Amino acid sequence: MNIHHLELFYYVARYGGITEAVRNIPYGIQQPAVSGQVAQLEAYLGVNLFQRRPFALTPAGEKLYHFIHPFFANLDGIANELQGGQARQIRIGASTLVLRDYFPEFFHSIRKKYPVLKMALREGYQAELESLLQKEELDLAVTLIEKKSAPGIHSAPLLELPLTLLVEKTSNLTAADQLWKRDPIGEPLICLPEAETICKHFQHGLNRLGIDWFPSIEVSSIDLIETYVANGLGIGLSVLVPKTPAPSGVRALPLPKPDFAPVTVGALWRGKSSVLLQAFLDELQLRAKRLL
Repeated sequence: MNIHHLELFYYVARYGGITEAVRNIPYGIQQPAVSGQVAQLEAYLGVNLFQRRPFALTPAGEKLYHFIHPFFANLDGIANELQGGQARQIRIGASTLVLRDYFPEFFHSIRKKYPVLKMALREGYQAELESLLQKEELDLAVTLIEKKSAPGIHSAPLLELPLTLLVEKTSNLTAADQLWKRDPIGEPLICLPEAETICKHFQHGLNRLGIDWFPSIEVSSIDLIETYVANGLGIGLSVLVPKTPAPSGVRALPLPKPDFAPVTVGALWRGKSSVLLQAFLDELQLRAKRLL
């Protein structure tokens, strides 16, 4: 049996199809080559390993995948052991704000301990990052966390961040409760997608106050909220980060507890933490304490 064909089948089965496999195979190979070589494996075995559309492993494919998975899935681990425990790469996911404003200095500190470390960074929301952890495409995620993570995902809280509204600097609003006296609130609300923790906490707070105010503009990052508010397009929902001044062109109107519960930023990872991963967690917790 051709071991390379088995490797290609492993990626196809793991990522749910040939197209996704090509995107995740850690070396250059074209889709027709993957398709052709997996077909050769099927011809050699005399069975179909998966149906193409929609993708699904056949019983034979399931049996073969479960047999080869421990070998291919643990190659990075054995490489780490052979290198004396000095891991060479870590894959991290976080929001754009975290990657842009907090991680550059953080990485300088980590590189002193691991000078040849390679880091792969990916931005995303909480749900996206948890999904990538489950697929073993990330080693660590720094994001907003809820009380319960998905099965198999470990979490460590780092910071509690109060909710705040952002208004244009020239706005005559000086406190959030001035808005609650309006019925209805006429200003457009700018926020992240409604499934995000920030938005859910905000809507729960409005419900406690008996107020209806729903998003008019939904954007993909806190950065865009700040930009749109500064350009007079509405009032934005964000969080207050310790020791971080309000962005240029906007003012913050804090949302008080207990009506508006803060959100928690934390670290997420899957499975047992390695020496490298633990070093990252320790550094994250240290920096969180300094912020507080």
